[in-house]
Amino acid sequence: MSNATTQKFKGTPGQIRNARIERAGAIVIGAIALVWILANIIKSPEQFAQVTVLGLRNGLLYALIALGYTLVYGIIELINFAHGDLFMLGTLFSSYFLSVWLKQQNSSPTGWAAFAACLLLVMVFGAVINVLIERLAYRRLRNAPRLAPLITAVGMSFLLNFIGLKWNGSTPRQWPTVIPSFDVHIFGVRINMVTIILFFIGVPLLLGLNFIVNKTKQGKAMRATAQDKDAAALMGINVNKTIAFTFALGGAMAGAAGLFYQQAIGTTNYNLGFQLGLIAFTSAVLGGIGNLWGAVVGALLIGLIQGLNDGLPIALGQQWSQSVVFTILIIILVFKPAGLLGKVTTEKV
Repeated sequence: MSNATTQKFKGTPGQIRNARIERAGAIVIGAIALVWILANIIKSPEQFAQVTVLGLRNGLLYALIALGYTLVYGIIELINFAHGDLFMLGTLFSSYFLSVWLKQQNSSPTGWAAFAACLLLVMVFGAVINVLIERLAYRRLRNAPRLAPLITAVGMSFLLNFIGLKWNGSTPRQWPTVIPSFDVHIFGVRINMVTIILFFIGVPLLLGLNFIVNKTKQGKAMRATAQDKDAAALMGINVNKTIAFTFALGGAMAGAAGLFYQQAIGTTNYNLGFQLGLIAFTSAVLGGIGNLWGAVVGALLIGLIQGLNDGLPIALGQQWSQSVVFTILIIILVFKPAGLLGKVTTEKV
């Protein structure tokens, strides 16, 4: 038997059998999904294209939020439950900045300039709030048992939620938008300007974040700290500043997502962070928690699944949207426990 063949069948008979079962299950699930997609394309191709665009738009929003979860977990292995509520505060800051403080309630050159200024300021706002949370709540608990920072994160979530309740009120509020309201029609598919602007700004933000993490000196410090904090400190890396910088990046992405959501939906709600934060966290887990591109892939996949399920003629419908997403999440994690792009790691003892 050749070396390649020996390597291919390496493992116990039970492991080989389980791998075959998992592979067969993945093939069956993929075939069912492909048949469902083809049936909807044949039945209504324009509707399929329309809901695909909307699903990818929502997925990009989820990705901007999910990156905060995966960045923080990747560097200190903490699930920052307050991150979704930080996104919620970003929607409120954007709404007040544009409509109340600058009094921009219509699409105009002045409104577009206000939008650009708001994008920068809301990212700074999210970064500052997230750094303060890390400095005041998480830093002292960095070497504590894992349950302590986890409970603190839940407490910070309730605190930000309370601030949102006082700032927004207990009922949803509708806000005007400054993005042009006209649509672009491409081969019968209607794409509104918010979606176009989101892709033109959101995609460079994701690419810029990837560049910072993988190509810059600070990004190298982040990756070194994520691997071994003690060794990074011995090499001269300021671990506290590196972790604070990571929180700042995640907060900035959440702030940008808050502005885009406010302009796309036009509604703010004090419990919005729980709803979208849960979806974003699920996206990070699906893609592989701690993996940047995994968070993006997971978010786009969940947004696409939601869009297809909610808008296609052959689907379960919006009332089953969350059930469909989490069912698919469970199935994927059964076959790939580390997520789509995650790597299985062993715990150091």
